[in-house]
Amino acid sequence: MTDLRTAAREAFVYGLPLIEVATTRQRGMALGQSMGAFTHVRNLANHRHRAVTTPNTDTLYSTAHVDLSAGPVTITLPAAGDRYLSLALMDAYTNNFAILGTRTTGPDGGTFRLVGPTDAAEGANVVRSPTNHVWALARILVDGPHDLEACRAVQAGISMQAPETPCPGPYAARTADWRELFQTIADLLAANPPPATDLAKLREMAPLGLTNFDPARFGAADVREIEAGLAEGRKAVRGRGGLGGGAMIDGWSYPTARLGDFGQDYGLRGTVALSGLAALPPEEAMYMQAGGPSGLFDGTRAWRLHFPADAPLPVNSFWSLSLYEAMDDGQYFFTDNPLNRYAIGDRTPGLARNPDGSLDIWIGHENPGAGREANWLPAPAGPFALFLRAYLPRAELLSGAYRVPAVVAA
Repeated sequence: MTDLRTAAREAFVYGLPLIEVATTRQRGMALGQSMGAFTHVRNLANHRHRAVTTPNTDTLYSTAHVDLSAGPVTITLPAAGDRYLSLALMDAYTNNFAILGTRTTGPDGGTFRLVGPTDAAEGANVVRSPTNHVWALARILVDGPHDLEACRAVQAGISMQAPETPCPGPYAARTADWRELFQTIADLLAANPPPATDLAKLREMAPLGLTNFDPARFGAADVREIEAGLAEGRKAVRGRGGLGGGAMIDGWSYPTARLGDFGQDYGLRGTVALSGLAALPPEEAMYMQAGGPSGLFDGTRAWRLHFPADAPLPVNSFWSLSLYEAMDDGQYFFTDNPLNRYAIGDRTPGLARNPDGSLDIWIGHENPGAGREANWLPAPAGPFALFLRAYLPRAELLSGAYRVPAVVAA
């Protein structure tokens, strides 16, 4: 049988996504959100937005949390035309079990019925969730400040009709004492039973007794083993590095095909829950993280990303390079800067190309000079991370035939 230390480590890694979704939901309800209804975030994220790690500043968000144990819900999406729109439906374990919108259901919108694991699936446009707890997260492209009002008009057409339900919980945060933490994981597992394909992992966790958790049954020596395993689990989800989980090529970590729909890659799932919660799968958006000399970059130095004229980033929608301050707990958030610029990309106003058509992006704490400021991505004076998002990537980017140029010292 698995020892307690191993069980605690694996239970933390396995349960962290459940906790992150649950505590994100609780924070939203504390701010006035309602279960079973969309809350529309009407402004782009900036350095003050710290509710969810690695936010983007390309899209408006609409978010809703659902408890399908009360019955099915109906979701309506508006016609978006040429504007990028996606509605990710994530189960309690952060798997994207369905994405509605531009790529999958088309530009004309529609009405969809979301049903729980055991509900009858009747009628057209039915989507079944593998868990009762669902997080619905919409992203709607904003094509610059001039486009904000038009984007809000599309956003207002996203709606949900659902039975009235209370917010599940309360649940402990990932930083809680082991007793509260594993009680929360036990409660969330009961509310959202794992799939049969996770049975081997659940057997590893069995010594904790999460099906009927009773911390009082553990003696002092047991507690030391549980606490040691929990410490190992917390270290493990931070040790994998970034969102990619795949190959590191020319200084960029590329996403594995499992990103956003993780299967049995529980380590990747836990890492993404910590450092990139609600990440989309690669066919919807590819997230590449650049690796600096020590994993992160130093803002006191100057850096450059160069795209040759004959090798632009191949996307069917848009791309952006976001810069985040690296926090001690492994999360990433935008940082205050003199341009109020948190990302730069193919829609950045005034972006200047070189005479030969190539593109240079200048990155660092110090202003690179008047001739380069239009292409400057400001950084803090300390460590920072770079994430490149490519929405609706083309086949050559998905397959690896195209590789992003390295970020180099300027």
